[in-house]
Amino acid sequence: MATTFTTNPFKLEDLLIKCRDGRIQLPEFQRSWVWDEDRIVSLIASISRGFPIGTLMTLATRADGRSDFGARAIEGADDTAKDPPDELLLDGQQRMTSLFQTCLRQETVKTITAKKKIVERWFYLDVRAALQHDVDREEAIRAVPADKKVKEDFNRRIVLDLSTPEQEYAELMFPLNRVFDREDWQEGFTDYCIARGDDERRKLFQTFRKEVLKNFDDYQMPVISLDSQTSHEAVCVVFEKVNTGGKALDAFELLTAMYSAQGYRSLRDDWLGPTDQSGVTTTPGIHGRLTEYGRPPDIKVGVLAHVSSTDFLQAISLLHTKGEREARASDGVPESDLPAIRASRQSLLDLPLGGYLRNRDAVEAGFKQAAKFLRQQCVYRAIDLPYQTQLVPLAAILATLGVDAEHAGHQAKLARWFWCGIFGELYGSAGESRFAKDIVEVPAWLAGGPEPTTVREGVFRAGRLYSMWTRQSAAYKGIHALLMREGAKDFRTGQPYDMAVFFDEDVDIHHIFPQKWCQDHKKDKKIWDSVINKTPLGYRTNRAIGGAAPSAYLQKLEDGRRATDGRVLEPGIDRHDLNTFVASHCIDVRCLRSDDFEAFIESRRVALLQLISHATGNTVSGAPMTADDGIDLDEQLARDSDNEAVA
Repeated sequence: MATTFTTNPFKLEDLLIKCRDGRIQLPEFQRSWVWDEDRIVSLIASISRGFPIGTLMTLATRADGRSDFGARAIEGADDTAKDPPDELLLDGQQRMTSLFQTCLRQETVKTITAKKKIVERWFYLDVRAALQHDVDREEAIRAVPADKKVKEDFNRRIVLDLSTPEQEYAELMFPLNRVFDREDWQEGFTDYCIARGDDERRKLFQTFRKEVLKNFDDYQMPVISLDSQTSHEAVCVVFEKVNTGGKALDAFELLTAMYSAQGYRSLRDDWLGPTDQSGVTTTPGIHGRLTEYGRPPDIKVGVLAHVSSTDFLQAISLLHTKGEREARASDGVPESDLPAIRASRQSLLDLPLGGYLRNRDAVEAGFKQAAKFLRQQCVYRAIDLPYQTQLVPLAAILATLGVDAEHAGHQAKLARWFWCGIFGELYGSAGESRFAKDIVEVPAWLAGGPEPTTVREGVFRAGRLYSMWTRQSAAYKGIHALLMREGAKDFRTGQPYDMAVFFDEDVDIHHIFPQKWCQDHKKDKKIWDSVINKTPLGYRTNRAIGGAAPSAYLQKLEDGRRATDGRVLEPGIDRHDLNTFVASHCIDVRCLRSDDFEAFIESRRVALLQLISHATGNTVSGAPMTADDGIDLDEQLARDSDNEAVA
């Protein structure tokens, strides 16, 4: 039987109310999902401007409310509804859940930060920023902690307090969860303004209501409704189709079309390289040249292998908008009227052809300089790069400096900025606003100006060492590279990890107290599997260590290896030399030789913190991790998995 369906637009408010009342629910085969903060902000920004956010797809239940699929309420809605749902949501779960929780539900929203922390947030619209047409709408949307207080200096200083309606009125911050039920809030706001004789503030909000809030009131979403008689096979096929991620149309694709309309049809060829009539690339484009430049011989993936067209265009946008701002400033334009330095999606779409052509070659050279710089920091592969996003401002800065970047003093400062970004965990999202600060502040700092924001904020928290277990953490990768940069030598060969040794010996990060030993001695996995108990070692060295106690594998390295007939297969290592090799990894050798795990953990923790402090030039913070810092997402997923296994 053919699948039947209808397509109709529905008001967003009505759809959200249906979700709240349980008339729209999720089929049980939909998995739970928490959207990250950046995607929620982007979604809200689109609706606030009346932009489309895609189509929903629902499956009608039978007239008696029955369905062949179990159902549950969307996250945050009342799951005790007595009446069966009218429809099941097949496509649009993330969007509807995010909008329901931010726009209708009067509770905090559980979301994920750029640092992969699960946190609770309230969302606000900054009235003033939303009405400034040169400000990206996403920047006008603020996510604040559960107590509605934004703090700095490790929670010691409150910089924004929205914990009462009066403070929301004073800051002109509109709570998003009042967007469809704002009468009480608006009355309170009006009384607040009247009591202070503030007509200007009232008029500003009236403009905000007409230009921004009205978009929420009028917003309609197209909904494809599948008939209740749709076969199981068809439902499964449709669900698989709509939930399979595809490549989104990105800024590069749009710019290619826009430039082509202006007579420049070579953007794609610039990036990927020209092709012959059969579609085969004849010469490498920018992407191919960058990939090859950052790739050592016989290694498939170099440090620049994951540079995307968007990364490249962002670096160009930084240079272009910086140049535009400087040109306007030299013409005497007041600072308040100068254009912003940007690397947002919109700025890429606004990038003129001339701006692209003027900066293209310099940015390519900047990325190549970045590859050289990263090798000096002992970051040799894309997988070991702490932040792919940090490459964008780095390349733009190096493009700005040109040959001056090679000066030893500049290299030292750039290294400090690099490590501050990593250990401050400051580039976990696209971070366009930070990019804009970097491209201005870092070159000025190299010329004798004040420390950049990234350097000032690049403070590492001591307690973070215990929650770094995998490559998912930028700081975890950073410690791996920093140990090599500071002269760590392989336990077995005594060689420092330059690029040749790194690849020849297949160096990776491994346990110091072996996993088997730790498990046999019932040590806490959260501690023995943390970065404190890990260090870079060659593949054969790690094999030689095996699962033995540290005292045993050190003795084995000292004794060397002999054949049954007495022939020396591998010479032993002098005890003093071996101690030196081990100590180069910030390890107290005495703890290893006595198999004292607890003393080892404490001594290495202190040594790693000193290493980080030296690299960043900042004192390590002893401030404890707080609830507002969130829960590590990887840890939460592991806990959920363990709980399911137990159940």
